[in-house]
Amino acid sequence: MRGKGRLFVLFAVLLLAAVGAFGAIRWAQAKWLASDGPIVYIPKTIDPGIEFWEVVRQGVDAAAAELGTDVRVFGADWEKDIDSQIRLALQAIELRPKAIVLSAADYERLVPVARKIRSAGIPLILIDSGINGRYAESLVATDNFEAGRKAGDALKEQLPDGGLVGVVSFIRASSPAIEREKGVLASLREDGRYETVPTVYSDGLPDKAYEATRALLREYPGLAGIAALNEPSTVGAARAIEEAGAAGRVKLIGFDSSTDEIDYLEREVLQAIVVQKPFNMGYLAIKTAMRAYRGQKVEPLISTGSAVITKQNMYGRENQKLLFPFLGSSEEGAD
Repeated sequence: MRGKGRLFVLFAVLLLAAVGAFGAIRWAQAKWLASDGPIVYIPKTIDPGIEFWEVVRQGVDAAAAELGTDVRVFGADWEKDIDSQIRLALQAIELRPKAIVLSAADYERLVPVARKIRSAGIPLILIDSGINGRYAESLVATDNFEAGRKAGDALKEQLPDGGLVGVVSFIRASSPAIEREKGVLASLREDGRYETVPTVYSDGLPDKAYEATRALLREYPGLAGIAALNEPSTVGAARAIEEAGAAGRVKLIGFDSSTDEIDYLEREVLQAIVVQKPFNMGYLAIKTAMRAYRGQKVEPLISTGSAVITKQNMYGRENQKLLFPFLGSSEEGAD
């Protein structure tokens, strides 16, 4: 019996030692994984000419400063360069960051990358754009279908008697582009007064939106209205309409709130813009990433909202904060 007792004690000691060693390894691994690692933020583009992404970055920086965490930004030079975004996201995994905050430029092609991020045990937060499948802890974004409906409703207000309308979208396979277009068309098709022409795409480039809109105006001389679905698409479409001498005759509803768009709105080349809350988007994405890293519960969908702004309502205090987020961002972060 005494021999068996000694064996039992020895087994217990060895078991405790093994558990302790395993716990030490797990602790060391967790410390290595993320204790000093950054959060990696990957927008669709780092082009400084796209004011939307500049404001998102301001929100990212504000949250990072508040939380005392480092954020590294990896981004392609233009939104259509999906190959570069995939490559940068794979490089981000190698950093073993606290979390990755990603604005997916393609609904399908970023799925394998998201799987790899998840397999690596790194929290993934999607911002602005979703992907096909549930690989992220949370999506922080505008409700793009609803925002598209708002654009369609605004176009109908400008064209109460109906008419021929077009859509200038941006990246064909981007989830915001897909959802906004669906929302616009759902609004327009609620009655029989509106006929739509085939959607054209800017690839997120103002010059391409300009050329596409010029082509629409030539091909459809009776065109009564256009919904442009992001900042570059809106700026390019507005320039084409103005140069064609069609301002006011062809009603234009846009998205976002760059200084060029505000100028077109004041001069009535643009009739309305659907404005998102990019500062809040960036701010909440980083806050959510830190919560996920700490193992805290996060909401799977965080909607940041949108508003329709016209020349008539643009001077109200709340709309001024949306139009000029660089000035009002310190207040927005607390919303």
